[in-house]
Amino acid sequence: MNGHANTHANTHANDAASTHDYDILIVGAGISGINTGYRIQENLPSATYTILEARPELGGTWSLFKYPGVRSDSNMHTFGFSFKPWDKPNPLATGESIIEYLDSTARQFGIDRHISYEHKVLRADWSSDAQRWRLEVDNTGQRKIYNAKFVIMGTGYYDYEKPLQADIPNLEAFKGQRVHPQFWPEHLDYKGKKMVIIGSGATAVTIMPAVVDTGVGQVTMLQRSPSYVMSVPQPKQPPWHARILPRWISLRIVRIEHIVIPILLYFFCRTFPTVASNFLRKEAKSHLPKDFVMDPHFKPTYKPWDQRLCLCPDADFFKCFESGRAKIVTGTVKSVVEDGILLDSGEKIDADIIVTATGLNLQFLGGIPITVDKQPVNLPERFLWRTAMISGVPNLGLMIGYVNASWTLGSDSSARLLMRLFKFMTENKYTSATPRISEKEMQNPLSPLGLTSTYMKRAAHYTPKAGNSGPWLPRDNYIKDRWAAQRANLRQGLEFESVAT
Repeated sequence: MNGHANTHANTHANDAASTHDYDILIVGAGISGINTGYRIQENLPSATYTILEARPELGGTWSLFKYPGVRSDSNMHTFGFSFKPWDKPNPLATGESIIEYLDSTARQFGIDRHISYEHKVLRADWSSDAQRWRLEVDNTGQRKIYNAKFVIMGTGYYDYEKPLQADIPNLEAFKGQRVHPQFWPEHLDYKGKKMVIIGSGATAVTIMPAVVDTGVGQVTMLQRSPSYVMSVPQPKQPPWHARILPRWISLRIVRIEHIVIPILLYFFCRTFPTVASNFLRKEAKSHLPKDFVMDPHFKPTYKPWDQRLCLCPDADFFKCFESGRAKIVTGTVKSVVEDGILLDSGEKIDADIIVTATGLNLQFLGGIPITVDKQPVNLPERFLWRTAMISGVPNLGLMIGYVNASWTLGSDSSARLLMRLFKFMTENKYTSATPRISEKEMQNPLSPLGLTSTYMKRAAHYTPKAGNSGPWLPRDNYIKDRWAAQRANLRQGLEFESVAT
């Protein structure tokens, strides 16, 4: 099947844009877009689809990020696809190897033939009369129109073009080089130089050991508050059962292990936060130099999994302190000066380069303006149905992964649910499905992602909410969500219509 075979171009006297019609249109050719393309081919073999990708290559996040040491912060046995298991023994993989994996997957299953690169969606409007989505698209200056019965947003959850603005006093006074990890300069020379990384999340934990390994003179991780960091062993050999079982069975066992263990760890942390905190701190101490002072640098003020747990491969983050060229400082910035940073404590950190690893700028639906019958959709007023559709918006799916497990598991739960919904609509001759939430279900709304990180809090005023019951609850458990994707009552919370067009 090739969706492009169903493309046709019409030129109207009053509209010079070429027009393309599909059953399903996916926006974004990252992990979520590729996975959804596979699910369409598997479940809806007669459906036509295309993937619109604004960038010149696939990969999404992994195509964009180029900072030193960039790698997955989830294990690849679940971050990878269930239909093409990650077959290397290392659970945390480099950005480069993830791109290779995504590219080979797209080619193997013919998904690459459905991707249109440098196709940036400018706006999307649902027409109740036509029972179709109409998307305006820019293809390197050429205007195109795409019509689709159903649109699925695989755009991730942060802004690719504008990073989160770091709230650092007098940062513009710095005379050295300022770098944001999202836009790391290709030929940044930091060898022998003094670098300060402001931040304590996954990005800072990744960059620090990488620059130590590649010749930085001195690197200081400056954190306002510490994070929980846990080492993940990187096996060099396949597990024992790989020697006696067929390869596909062994890979399935590994995937199940890596689904179940993080779920158990998460529930352990949430049920016994004090015990979990002590365990994580003791583990960190076992990898740090003997004379390393733990407090306050490894004593977070929050409970484990109030914010995302940072992972590091083979304790590389902890081990970099043995080099003598890495240190950690916990404090608040009083002011940035020409050659470094002054802290409220009176300490000054000299710097040639300041890296602002202070978080991502959250953005739903890729920042694309969405309208229903020309009326703008205001996301903060909306609620998420099974974390896969938006209240009051027909035939629009979105991919949101987990924060307490691999993104792909959540994305795949949504993809399976939406495939089942599309098939249900086709069989019943419905032309639209619209999530409808009651006043009671809107009371006491929840965060759809459930974290207290700074960038999550800042995003609360422009992202959709989760409800307090039923299909409006935020997702937090892959096993429960996988069941819902295959078995849950599709009529609960959805309004169906059959409109002749």
